[in-house]
Amino acid sequence: MEFRPFAVELSTRFRSTSRRRGVLIRTRDEAGRDHWGEYSPFPDYDAERSSRWWRASLEAARGEWPAAVRDSVAVNAIVPLVEPGAARDYATRNGCTTAKIKVGGGSDLAADIARVEAVADALGPSGALRVDVNGGWDLDEAARCLPLLDRAARTGGATGLQYAEQPVASVADMAALRRRVDVPIAADESIRIPGSADAVIAADAADVIILKAQPLGGVRRALEIADSVGNLPLVVSSAMESSVGLAAGVALALALPREPLACGLGTGALLATDTVATTWLPVDGRMGVQDLEVIV
Repeated sequence: MEFRPFAVELSTRFRSTSRRRGVLIRTRDEAGRDHWGEYSPFPDYDAERSSRWWRASLEAARGEWPAAVRDSVAVNAIVPLVEPGAARDYATRNGCTTAKIKVGGGSDLAADIARVEAVADALGPSGALRVDVNGGWDLDEAARCLPLLDRAARTGGATGLQYAEQPVASVADMAALRRRVDVPIAADESIRIPGSADAVIAADAADVIILKAQPLGGVRRALEIADSVGNLPLVVSSAMESSVGLAAGVALALALPREPLACGLGTGALLATDTVATTWLPVDGRMGVQDLEVIV
C-alpha cells in the first residue's frame, strides 16, 4: 500500500478555503491493476467523521466497490457565489441541463435572486434549478427566502426550484420548513453529519436525500443508507475532492439500484489543479467511469 500526500488548488473558494489537502492511497491487485483511494476530510472534521472518510478511502484503494448497474448518470452544473454573468457561464458548462446554485453563505438575498434569475435564463425552460444553503438560514429566514428564490427561477424562465438543499441546520427545522413552503427540501448535512438518515426519515423532514460517498464511510455504506430511505429521490454529490476522490461518488451513482436525479458530481469544474492528468468532468451533461492517470 502506497501513500502520496497532495494539495490541489480551487478556482473559487469553497467552505472558506481555496485549497484541498489529503493523501492518495494506492494498491495493486493480483491482475496488476492499480486501485486508488483519497483521504481528504475537511480540517474541522472530528475523529469519528474523519474515520468514515478513512474507511471510504481504504474501500476504494482495495478495489472493493460494488458493480455498476448503469454506464453513466446525469450531472448538475455547480454555480458558486458569483455575480450573474459568471453564474451563467458556470451553469452552461459541460452540457448540463440542471444547475445547483449556491445561495446564502454571506451573499445577500438580492444577489442570490439575481444569480438564480441569470441561471434560469441561461438554461431556459427545459432547465432544472436547485439552490444549496449548507444549513445557513434559520427557520424564519428560510421560509421568507425560498418563495422569493422560487419566484426568481420562474422569472428567469424555469418552472421554479426543483428543491432547496439543506436550507436550515436542524432536522426539526427542516420538518417545520416543509410545512411552511412549497419548495421541496433536500437533506445533505442532516444525513452525513450523523452518518445516518434515520432522524430525517422519522421526522418526515426531506423530499430528497443527498448521498456523499466519502463522508458517509464509502460506497457500500452509502448504498445501505439509500436502501433505508424508501422511495425518496436520491442525488449523489461530491465533497469537493480531487478527481481520485470524485471517482467514489461516480461509483456510488452508477451502483444505485434506482436511477438518481442529476448528481452533484461536476465539482471538477471548480478545481484549478488536480491529482490526475485529466480532471473528471461531465460530457454532454453526464458522467461515467474515466481514466485515473495520477500525477502526484
